[in-house]
Amino acid sequence: MSITTTTHLNFRGTAREALDFYRSVFGGRTVVVTYKDAGNVPNENEADWVMWGEVAGDNGFHVMAYDVPSPLPWSQGDDPFFVSVRGDDADEISALWQKLAEGSTVARPLEPAPWAPLYGMLTDRFGVTWVLDVAAPYNG
Repeated sequence: MSITTTTHLNFRGTAREALDFYRSVFGGRTVVVTYKDAGNVPNENEADWVMWGEVAGDNGFHVMAYDVPSPLPWSQGDDPFFVSVRGDDADEISALWQKLAEGSTVARPLEPAPWAPLYGMLTDRFGVTWVLDVAAPYNG
């Protein structure tokens, strides 16, 4: 069992551009899943926005990003990132979730999602937003 933490950056329509830029700086590979790719289009004008994206390099660099859909609140200065905790063991992630959830505001319960066996989002009592998920193989 192992887990990793990754900075998860939030944008409004510029996540792909940011990921491409970070790849040009740090190297590695870029993976992007759009809202259209996932069959989850909240707004037709945002279908090609990034629902899930990352740059990962052999040098250890790893950053994730997505475009916050327009129905959700977003302010670049107020909510620019999440802490993403990803693991390969559902029991381990569930146990971490239970501890983090104490005194938190759950934005999305930890449950199966179209892109992960388990996925959840909460803001802890300190105002930090956490995304926990169980990694799924990428079949893009």
